[in-house]
Amino acid sequence: MTNSAGENSVFLRVGLGHDTHRLGEGGPLTLGGVRIDFPHHLIGHSDADVLLHAITDALLGAANMGDIGEWFPDTDSENRHRDSQDMLKTVYEKVSGAGYHIVNLDCIVFAEAPKLAPHKLPIRQSISRILHIPLDAVSVKAKTGEGVDAVGQRVAISAQCVVLLTRQKS
Repeated sequence: MTNSAGENSVFLRVGLGHDTHRLGEGGPLTLGGVRIDFPHHLIGHSDADVLLHAITDALLGAANMGDIGEWFPDTDSENRHRDSQDMLKTVYEKVSGAGYHIVNLDCIVFAEAPKLAPHKLPIRQSISRILHIPLDAVSVKAKTGEGVDAVGQRVAISAQCVVLLTRQKS
């Protein structure tokens, strides 16, 4: 967008992130940086926080900086059991360093169980804290799989996130 003189343009960028991880025996479950008392955990090379991975990929996509697999390959032993909060912070520092700021995040967690309603506010608060953005800039919704596919059969949990970034440019 530009003003009538063509100055001080505001650039908006949208990014979409998605991740899926299998469930394994033994808890707790970690979503959005929040530990949830649940008899299963997510399986992955890192700590497998599907929601933080989806947010990380959304940020990278909006800033045209690649994807989470390029930044934190599972072939690198340094990334084994890596904290997803650390990965998200690292990426957001680079995205911010390129002049981008988060307008808002809209996230969906797809899980048949556990029921996420009591955990949505703590998850939003965690994401707000990690990214140093206002709580009202973070939306987290929960959907079930209605008994269909890996999510519905309680084999996996998925997450999607859309992010809107802005950057001032004169």
